[in-house]
Amino acid sequence: MADTTKSKSLFEKAKQFIPGGVNSPVRAFRAVGGNPIFMQKAKGAFLYDEDGNEYVDLINSWGPMILGHAHPIVEEAVKSALSGSPSFGAPTAREVEMAELICSILPSVERVRMVNSGTEATMSAIRVARGFTGRDKIIKMEGCYHGHGDSFLIAAGSGALTFGTPDSPGVTKGTAQDTLIAPFNNLKAIEHIIDQNKNQIAAIILEPVVGNMGTVLPQPGYLEGLRKICDKHGVVLIFDEVMTGFRLALGGAQQRYNVRPDMTTMGKIIGGGLPVGAYGGKKEIMDHVSPVGPVYQAGTLSGNPLAMAAGLAMLKYLKANPAVYTNIDKQTTTLVDGLNGQIKKAGLNYSINAVGSMFTLFFNDQHVIDFDTAKTSDTQTFAKYFQAMLAQGIYMAPSQYEAMFISNSVDDAIVNRILESSEKAFAQLKV
Repeated sequence: MADTTKSKSLFEKAKQFIPGGVNSPVRAFRAVGGNPIFMQKAKGAFLYDEDGNEYVDLINSWGPMILGHAHPIVEEAVKSALSGSPSFGAPTAREVEMAELICSILPSVERVRMVNSGTEATMSAIRVARGFTGRDKIIKMEGCYHGHGDSFLIAAGSGALTFGTPDSPGVTKGTAQDTLIAPFNNLKAIEHIIDQNKNQIAAIILEPVVGNMGTVLPQPGYLEGLRKICDKHGVVLIFDEVMTGFRLALGGAQQRYNVRPDMTTMGKIIGGGLPVGAYGGKKEIMDHVSPVGPVYQAGTLSGNPLAMAAGLAMLKYLKANPAVYTNIDKQTTTLVDGLNGQIKKAGLNYSINAVGSMFTLFFNDQHVIDFDTAKTSDTQTFAKYFQAMLAQGIYMAPSQYEAMFISNSVDDAIVNRILESSEKAFAQLKV
């Protein structure tokens, strides 16, 4: 077991000044036990903690480090932008170039507005959809996460027809009543909710491939069905592609599944790892945004020059090098096939959901298609597997209900290292 003395010390100190000692809850390792690892630096496919330990990174900052950490083209872009000032609070050429590039990549996006996070992007998209339609209610899918905006921290009621209830103190019942919950991959539930709330639904928002209850794929016909329902009832269809955008394909999940939403929210990769977000869509919808329209949204750091520079470098590289997607998909397939082989050899009934370079190993004996099936996973066994992998230098998502991501820095040798560690971890579980 590696020495993590400095991480433990930092965590104890952090708890004195930061709620729970972390700035995002999953980092606290409460789902897997033990103390969080404090990272110092990263390069390529590897993380290095404060104690100097090396880890293969299967999180990649929850998706955006698609080229691997500290990629030279991104580093150079940030250094160049930094020399001109990290912030202006005024328009820059990079914002225009970024907007043009996004619109050229995503046919569903004719106008785009930069913001500072995925949460900001989803909050804003919902507000615009409400302003555009003149309706108040939205439908979100159980298990999909769209940031910590009040409208999204809603738990399902007793059935698909009930209003949601606040899932966090601080979210008002009034806000919750405008958010309706439906199971993922269930078109009948969507139709039922819309029938019971005629001309009241402004938008349906979902992760087209879910990453926040583990990787969950849309069933055949599901996304196409949502598109038809929204067209029929005048509902704005919003794809939250904060995780999947520019990762599952250059054009995200909407390209991979060939379904065009009305609006798209983005983040992560378009900042090359720096804090950023964006929302965009049809021009008739986006032209409701201030200053051209009545829906207000603003931000001093929106279009921040450092984030724009990093994101431009990243997206231009991905657009010019489609082989990146071929490689990361291939390495992910090899890894997943290897894990499935180990599971079968060990006589276990676990399942893996994977698409492109996203995957989740569910400690579950049934195919995970929605939140209900995801919740049947054996989280205690996952925690043991996580700790066994961490001890061997493999840094996984510290929760059963998260996706993992492969970067372009992962080669055959690294895949073999992960699989060798996994075989040992599975053996430990049987002891």
